[in-house]
Amino acid sequence: MRREEISNEYKWKLTDLYADNQLWEEDFSRLKEDISRLAGFAGTLHDGTSLLEALACADATEELAIKLFAYARMRRDEDNTVDVYQEITERITSALTELSAASAFLCPEIVAIGEETVDKWCDENEHLAIYRQFFGNIFREAKHTLSNREEEILALAGQVTDAGGDVFDMYNNADIRFDKISDANGKSVQLTHGNYSVFLENADRAVRKAAFDAMYKPYTEHQNTLAATLSSNVKKNCFYATVRKYESAREMALSEDAISTDVYDNLIATVDENLPKLHEYLRLRKEILGVDELHMYDLYTPIVQNVQRTYTFEEACDLVLSAVAPLGEQYQNDLRSAFASGWIDVMENDGKTPGAYSWGSNSEHPFVLLNFHGTLDDVFTLAHEMGHAMHSFYTNRTQPSVYKNYKIFVAEVASTVNEALLMEYLLKIEQDTEMRAYLLNHKLESCRTTLYRQTMFAEFERGIHAHFENGGGLTAQWMMDYYRSLNEKYFAPICHVDDEIAMEWARIPHFYSDFYVYQYATGYSAAQALCFAILTEGEPAVKRYLAFLASGNSAYPLQLLKTAGVDLTQPEPIRDALEGFSHACRQFRETGFGRKM
Repeated sequence: MRREEISNEYKWKLTDLYADNQLWEEDFSRLKEDISRLAGFAGTLHDGTSLLEALACADATEELAIKLFAYARMRRDEDNTVDVYQEITERITSALTELSAASAFLCPEIVAIGEETVDKWCDENEHLAIYRQFFGNIFREAKHTLSNREEEILALAGQVTDAGGDVFDMYNNADIRFDKISDANGKSVQLTHGNYSVFLENADRAVRKAAFDAMYKPYTEHQNTLAATLSSNVKKNCFYATVRKYESAREMALSEDAISTDVYDNLIATVDENLPKLHEYLRLRKEILGVDELHMYDLYTPIVQNVQRTYTFEEACDLVLSAVAPLGEQYQNDLRSAFASGWIDVMENDGKTPGAYSWGSNSEHPFVLLNFHGTLDDVFTLAHEMGHAMHSFYTNRTQPSVYKNYKIFVAEVASTVNEALLMEYLLKIEQDTEMRAYLLNHKLESCRTTLYRQTMFAEFERGIHAHFENGGGLTAQWMMDYYRSLNEKYFAPICHVDDEIAMEWARIPHFYSDFYVYQYATGYSAAQALCFAILTEGEPAVKRYLAFLASGNSAYPLQLLKTAGVDLTQPEPIRDALEGFSHACRQFRETGFGRKM
């Protein structure tokens, strides 16, 4: 479908950022001037007043840059084949590198001033005191901060060192071509990123296998190129870790959020201990599907196949609004306004970036990209992305600029709380036993694909970095073998590990966002605990949670979650979430539903 064929009511209103490209160009020119002005503060931080002025300039410049980048990139995401938006995205990306270089003096000079002096200046200036958390993080990381010139060089290198991810994005979003496959009615249909999940859920096993084979064909054909792009990203991470004197790239990535690698390892170890619970579910799936051998392309089709509900976008919005009622009337009203105000780009079109996300400017409302096909998964995706959006909305409305960009570690919590509330609401109102089994299947899949699958991804990411740091080469064959071995550990006791799955690493964009994926699993675990508290404790838990949504980056992520009621330094939240998975599996068996296919 071409974008112009879609009704405007299903398109986001990026004109809320810029009414036209000319206004973007004017702000882009202003950004260049602001970057130059910011660079002029280098060497001038002699007192609290000059430090505050430099920080205020940095905040305002960054906010403008984020707005410019969000508009350019989201316009590009509407249709990745449009040259003008490819071009302005490249320009703002270059400008962001210039901004990083221009602001590179800040941390080294603040470190040179010294913690005691900066603390004294904060005592003397209430406006500067707002930055205490910001300063605390800088001094915590002081030993990894380089000289002004070294920081500037590293910042300028960013546009080069990010090339692997840029090449992958263009291949995966613009250049890749999939074969056509036959649907259940024998009609030839073009496979896309957007409809792949729909085909994997199809009741017809031949359709599922055809989609699975067609998905991995172009990745396999370009395996060496894709291995080179991912390898370059790993090398980039390890380079920065070495230069900044971290023990590993993983330590560097987690250190920014004051998170120990023990938290990462605890997640993997706890999930590994609970793999029998996953195998219990796979055994159930195999029994109900009635197959002699469970394959990787059998993992996503609902095991209660005679329930095939579809939803209009409007129906999906109403369900999500009802589900979040425990969070209070104000949250519902704010969400209702978001649905009606052009925050969301709903439908798939030719050239559109696949998947879903929430993003935008810190000075405007957030935006959400979807590729909505009307499935139950799409309803949950809507709830998920609007959780992100409301987190950003409340943080941007409450926090000063320096704390608006909340850390990735907490980013997946609000989205998954919304999903958990939606599931509990649907199970509560559903009277049909078979539909309840269908929902329980979805709940099981949510845990499998988020807690188990993302932890497997995290283990892969940990492994490829460790392999390179220990002197190993990241060839396509090595990555295929390693990725296959992880799939065998997670699935092989019950499921046949198809050869094609060894290439799955090649199509996962999150591997280019360093050590991001584990946070889906920790976020899922935290969200399950928070949802349980919201539904059982009521107002006290809701109050803590809404305060968390408005807290942004004003404290370290683990601290924010502890205040909300979850301690992720311990294995209990993960174990509890996995026990909930096992309980849902037992509940499903008790329904007695699900037919052989």
